[in-house]
Amino acid sequence: MTSAVSPSPAPGPARAGRNFGLLTAAAIITSLGTHGALIAAAFAVLESGGDGGDVGLVAAARTAPLVLFLLIGGAVADRLPRHRVMVAANALNCVSQAVFAWLVLTGGAELWQMMLLTALCGTGQAFFSPAAEGMLMSSVTGEQAARAFAFFRMSMHGAAIGGAALGGAMIAAMDPGWVLAVDAAAFAVAGVLRAFLDVSHIPARAPGGGLLADLRDGWKEVAGRPWLWAIVLQFSVVVAVVGAAEAVYGPLVARDELGGARPWGFALAAFGVGTLGGALLMMRWKPRRLLLAGTLCVFPLALPSAGLAVPLPVAGLCAVMFVTGVAIEVFGVSWMTALHQEIPAEKLSRVSAYDWFGSVAMVPLATAAAGPVESLVGRSEALWGCAGLIVLVTAGVLLVPDVRNLTRRSTVKGVAVPVPAQGSADAEGAVGRLG
Repeated sequence: MTSAVSPSPAPGPARAGRNFGLLTAAAIITSLGTHGALIAAAFAVLESGGDGGDVGLVAAARTAPLVLFLLIGGAVADRLPRHRVMVAANALNCVSQAVFAWLVLTGGAELWQMMLLTALCGTGQAFFSPAAEGMLMSSVTGEQAARAFAFFRMSMHGAAIGGAALGGAMIAAMDPGWVLAVDAAAFAVAGVLRAFLDVSHIPARAPGGGLLADLRDGWKEVAGRPWLWAIVLQFSVVVAVVGAAEAVYGPLVARDELGGARPWGFALAAFGVGTLGGALLMMRWKPRRLLLAGTLCVFPLALPSAGLAVPLPVAGLCAVMFVTGVAIEVFGVSWMTALHQEIPAEKLSRVSAYDWFGSVAMVPLATAAAGPVESLVGRSEALWGCAGLIVLVTAGVLLVPDVRNLTRRSTVKGVAVPVPAQGSADAEGAVGRLG
């Protein structure tokens, strides 16, 4: 595999356009609010007299509508102006979080109310995510897409880390309801910003065909590209087992083997720093074979499960999580660039919905099965099984020729052409470091 390393670019993807700037600013604002609100919701349940099982029910109430409505959300986002779908979803999230905050602050929040309100948030996310991804991909050109996506992801990860830290600090100092109120305000501000997005460059949909026809059309786009459906299937397994390992087994190993919750917090923080490092790397590195580079970087996702199975000492676990964070960003930027390059702009949201659906559909099943599997085979064996599954499905994806051979294209006077190999010493070094 050869790669091209771009010359030293100007800081930030300034040429990505006004839409990209609005999308990035709005995403940072909502990410700051949401990651604090996730912590606040759990503490709100506990402070209302709930237990760990009740926290799980509220979390499941957010995930279930996300799975149910994602495909419909993708079809709607390709049928209606995407910015309107995004603003409507933000409005739903704003209202539901504001009501949630009011109930918590007044001491009247009951479990069924919290489940209903978080389910509304999940519904909003199901319609928002495909529209947002389609809008983001249509906001940049081929020449700057990879760098812009890396910058966007770096901004999101930074906001997520800051939001979680800010939310935790606020909860320690005041009622969690105020954190939920801040999240509602963040959705309101972000919705206003997204209302100013320009959609004039997106071709108008031709009349004809209903929602089911749109879903079938989106499925044809996925099924007709082996690289696409293979990786979607791969990540349905990878995301599920990573979720089980990190949400269920990780805290248990930290409690029983590493001395408590703090070491696991350090490990998760190391992963967050790794994602920032990976995004910075992908702002400069442009692998010629997009999906080959990205898929090779999925193998390290097995390392955290293996590290917990041993278990590694805290320093070793943090190092593993950092490497994993870097690797997943290489995949993430490569994947977004491939979708931007290969999928027609008017079908991006539908394809994105199938991608999201594949990633989240098995997560509830995997997290629910984690406890019984541990009881049946043992925790260490279950973790080694998670690591083995990641390696197995990733090796299987490499058997697909299109995954190995899909190459980055450049645009010369409006004509798409393959990027020539530029095997400099620096490029070869980057390939070596990434496997």
